[in-house]
Amino acid sequence: MDTPAQYSKIPRGELHEMTNAGKGTILYVEDNPDNRNLIRRVLNAEGYAVIEASHADHAVQKLAQEKIDLILMDINMPGVDGYTLTAKIRQMEKFSGIPIVAVTANVMRGDREKSLEAGCDGYIQKPIDIDTLAQQIERFLTRRTNA
Repeated sequence: MDTPAQYSKIPRGELHEMTNAGKGTILYVEDNPDNRNLIRRVLNAEGYAVIEASHADHAVQKLAQEKIDLILMDINMPGVDGYTLTAKIRQMEKFSGIPIVAVTANVMRGDREKSLEAGCDGYIQKPIDIDTLAQQIERFLTRRTNA
């Protein structure tokens, strides 16, 4: 793929963030780089821009810098977990209206409820079904628009 000269020094992931926001911009908070790469590729192909954050501080920094339409939140992260980060974001008035969707391998009874209690708007179970991910995201974005 030929890349315009002004983008030649931009890291590949950031180029995707800048050029592919047709359907919206998603912040994906996930400590596993392989998971981030997979979700970015799937959502970019569906017309979404994906901004990645590997930990809580990075996520808060990206929220302050970018216009985010939806947050995909990994729950099991080292340091500050997704429950705690979600609760923190919900306390920030500027970001309180952004839908947050928990993405987790936690499938025990009560895990979904715990995500919702922390402030998540929904829950996507890992392993993520890449064939339905874009439709799930679209539903959360539509709910936000209709609210």
